[in-house]
Amino acid sequence: MQDVKITIQETTNNTIIKFNTNKILINGGSYEYNNIDEAKNSPLAQQLFYLPFVKKIFITANFIAIQRFDIIEWPDVQEEVAEQIEAYLNSEGLVVNENTNTSKKEAIEVYAEVTPNPSVMKFGTNKALTQTDVEFKNIDEASKSSPLAQAIFNFPFVKEVFISDNYISVTKYDMVEWNEVFAEVRNFIREYLVEGKTIIKELPNQEKATSTETIKEPEVQLEGISAQISDILDEYIKPAVAGDGGNIAFRSYDEKNKIVNVVLQGACSGCPSSTATLKNGIESLLQEMLPNQINQVIAING
Repeated sequence: MQDVKITIQETTNNTIIKFNTNKILINGGSYEYNNIDEAKNSPLAQQLFYLPFVKKIFITANFIAIQRFDIIEWPDVQEEVAEQIEAYLNSEGLVVNENTNTSKKEAIEVYAEVTPNPSVMKFGTNKALTQTDVEFKNIDEASKSSPLAQAIFNFPFVKEVFISDNYISVTKYDMVEWNEVFAEVRNFIREYLVEGKTIIKELPNQEKATSTETIKEPEVQLEGISAQISDILDEYIKPAVAGDGGNIAFRSYDEKNKIVNVVLQGACSGCPSSTATLKNGIESLLQEMLPNQINQVIAING
């Protein structure tokens, strides 16, 4: 079992700071607590509320965000808070007792949507699945990280699985057509979620560096043109791409040659129309919003 490590990340709100972890904390979704009474199902949140400056706590799959009262500034206490959270997690303390939240089970819905990529079907759900986008090329990769993806790979026609915020994009082999199998996959995913089984147990290995969380929130803060490109992708491109079951993430910017490298995942990876989208949509938008800074956008399939 790897040691839990906490990294501190500032947010746009100077009263809120994020404590990112390399360990999955909860099985999808998120929890928000405004006081210690609301945190009865979270021993970790209750412990943090004993700190007199803690105003609100937000727990997701791989980070804890804390809002402070104005009696202190974060630079004065953030290292101590990070050490406290790290020590708690390394002692295998319970983060959230998710078994107390069973009322949502009956309300889970899963729907299937076609995507521009004929090999990929998007399965959307009203349940939050992950805060960190993950993509798996085979069952061996999935077995190390996501029991849900591993289970989906048991369908013999499944080639790749991509899990994002509230949807799963499944890529098939050409051995079947989606109209023959999509209902079976949809029902399987719904039953899996209704039973409350684990979605992601560990984050994928960092050396692969293909998840949007790794790229979107790097330990070294993006600056200059790179930061502007990342912001444009997040605001203008990602929502539209996610609607089609895919994802795009900033990888790097070559300032000398003015070349942008992005990662395409989910339905975007290998999509016949992705080249046209890249040139006519993403490249044109970046060239328009960043004049004389972009010569070319190159895609890397996740």
